[in-house]
Amino acid sequence: MIIDAHLHVWDRSRAQYDWLGPDLPEVDRDITLGEIAPELSRLGVDGVVLVQSADNAEDTANMLDVAAASPRVLGVVGWVPLEQPDAARPMLATVTADRRIVGVRNLIHDRPDPDWVLRREFGVGLSLLTEHALPFDFVTANPVALSRLDHLAGEHPDQVFVLDHLAKPPLGADEAAHRQWEQSLRRVAARPNVVAKVSGLYAAVGPEDSWIQEDVDRAVAVAVDAFGPERLMYGGDWPMSLRAGGYERVLTGIRTAVRDWSAEQAEHLWWRTAARVYGLELPASADRMSAVDA
Repeated sequence: MIIDAHLHVWDRSRAQYDWLGPDLPEVDRDITLGEIAPELSRLGVDGVVLVQSADNAEDTANMLDVAAASPRVLGVVGWVPLEQPDAARPMLATVTADRRIVGVRNLIHDRPDPDWVLRREFGVGLSLLTEHALPFDFVTANPVALSRLDHLAGEHPDQVFVLDHLAKPPLGADEAAHRQWEQSLRRVAARPNVVAKVSGLYAAVGPEDSWIQEDVDRAVAVAVDAFGPERLMYGGDWPMSLRAGGYERVLTGIRTAVRDWSAEQAEHLWWRTAARVYGLELPASADRMSAVDA
């Protein structure tokens, strides 16, 4: 079984995506589940978690509509304005009534203030999230933000944090950059309330598709040593993976990186961790879902 815990869809007629533009030609368009569904079936991906792509309620509503139309979608990580606790409180009460909402994410890496997540208001919002037992997906553009996650995880020990993309390890960069990422990742991994997604492992130097298997192997080896397989989950990061050689190449790279894992260890990465952390119901077979998504 494989659960892809990090997949995106978006509809520009329904929500605003300020980060999209001509500098991202592969994804500067509407993204539907139907586009990737045949490849998911062919590669044996049984279920997916849709993850927010914009800090607005319209993006979450679009994902929920996609989820309603496809049994392949096991959950949705939506958006709530955690930095505005008065607005977040009633919104959380509403979204948690929908069992398809399994987590919350904000595009914190797009904020002009790098310390935005350290503000008191955001901390209050996280406390509200803890009351509802929803994980928070922590996304970063680079490993520097790991120090902020370390602080938040320490301040909110009862809140589960899901680190997206292993904080973007500097694949292809110099040894000093890799050592800094590894040290920061290990500090965060020491927090028992942090889990991580093995996803978005693309080249940090040059074109994103210039990554090599050796670099992915090394990043995954660090991650499993730091977190253990029971705190890692797989994410295909589609459609951003189109910029890194395509969904299949990215999935194959991760499969290769864990080729020596035991079956039990691999099960944690491929589905058990995602099912446990997000509280997912296990999917029906991919064969039954492929006809629906088509």
